Amino acid sequence: MKKILIVIIVVLASNIVSAQFVKEKSINAIIGYGISVPYNSLDDVADSGIYFQGELVLKVRSWFELRPYAGLILTSSNGKDLNNNPTDEKAESKAFLLGGKARLRAPIPWVAPYLELGIGASIGKFETFTYYDYIDKGGIIYHIPFAFGLELGKNNNVDLGFTYYSQPSVKQFVGAMAVGITIPLKK
Repeated sequence: MKKILIVIIVVLASNIVSAQFVKEKSINAIIGYGISVPYNSLDDVADSGIYFQGELVLKVRSWFELRPYAGLILTSSNGKDLNNNPTDEKAESKAFLLGGKARLRAPIPWVAPYLELGIGASIGKFETFTYYDYIDKGGIIYHIPFAFGLELGKNNNVDLGFTYYSQPSVKQFVGAMAVGITIPLKK
């Protein structure tokens, strides 16, 4: 199942890149403050780290874009909950992210809100230790990316947003508050 998912994503991404309906292509480089949160916990746990991602932006319409992506999330626990109390609960991810998203955006200069949804795979090490769950897993799992934010600037080339990846098989969310810059590619 995991190998089939990766093959499908790669085939779709390669077909989209060469498609005639793509009006513009660009690269979006993103960096942010990464977090990982368990689905279920007694304590308010959110482990922190760093997030990097690169996207190939394929503009189909002024309001619709396809975005194959590759990224990295690295989070670790400091042994405390959000109230700074000691806890044994944690949700850590050290993973490479790969997949595709579709972005719906309001085509407004200077401030354009957007919403993204997609599917992808996380490859790495995942730990979710709570009162309810004890998961220590490595390998490939699927994730569902969801993001929202604003594209800023005259040409909407600065991206300020919140991006999340639901990872059901390890019962955690990972995500980031992130800033990105979009660089147009020449035809």
